[in-house]
Amino acid sequence: MLSAVPVERNKSGRACPIVLIPMKDRKVSAKRPVTQDRKQYHLEVKPGDVAKTVLIPGDPQRVERISSLWDSSREVAVHRQFVTHTGEYKGKPISACSTGIGGPGTAIVIEELANVGVDSFLRVGSCATLKEDIEIGDLIISTAAVRLDGTSRQYVRPEYPAAADHEAVLALIEAADTLGLTYHLGISASTDSFYLGQSRPGFRDYTQSFSRTLIEDLTRANVANFEMEAATLFTLGNIYGFRTGAVCAVYANRVRDEFAVKGEMDVIRCGNEAVRILAELDEEKAKRKKTYWYRGL
Repeated sequence: MLSAVPVERNKSGRACPIVLIPMKDRKVSAKRPVTQDRKQYHLEVKPGDVAKTVLIPGDPQRVERISSLWDSSREVAVHRQFVTHTGEYKGKPISACSTGIGGPGTAIVIEELANVGVDSFLRVGSCATLKEDIEIGDLIISTAAVRLDGTSRQYVRPEYPAAADHEAVLALIEAADTLGLTYHLGISASTDSFYLGQSRPGFRDYTQSFSRTLIEDLTRANVANFEMEAATLFTLGNIYGFRTGAVCAVYANRVRDEFAVKGEMDVIRCGNEAVRILAELDEEKAKRKKTYWYRGL
């Protein structure tokens, strides 16, 4: 189906077609770069393209795996590392948008999705556990994050906490439990480096003393896992008042020195179910005229 040509009215009331000039051929504000039809610069989405709750995996290819389980889906945009799908899951609106690896891409996704009306973000990713008794393929639901990233520090001083939203945590717990998945709750450590930032040697075994002791230090502080996006997500979520959560499949156990790609579809199923549960929580709150959800509402 062809889209309608945008028009405006002249002084006599006659309709005149509007000529849309590509962004590359015209100047816009450098503070808020958007296209003439209000598409966001990086994601290429506009108001109405995405649901209010969005799953945000790092891997662009994971978006298609997520939406393959929906009742219906459509590709909204593909630009750089950002792939966006929108549809319905068990009758509830849902979207997914990839962030790429790390805090910078995550911040871009949060900022630009917020600009088009999103207010709830659930990370669906992978991680390395620091707990000896957690198995490869288990899920870890983050309750908060140690801010070892650099992106969140661009927004607020390092003492500011990076905490998940309680409703998002509860929805992820219910989703994992309902699906019969093995899951754990804990504090994550978000880093900007997969190698030295997670106590792995770099090229030619390059390392630093702080990197060599990092796992021991975090384990002593009861940190559950390494990952690379939650601190940025939680920090921005609290600053802006968004609902944020994160669940990751365990691909590595750093204490036992084991690695295997396992649990991706489980973490995807958990994320999809959590979106449905959050929608139901919101319906209950609206019905009871409550701001916050609690058991028995």
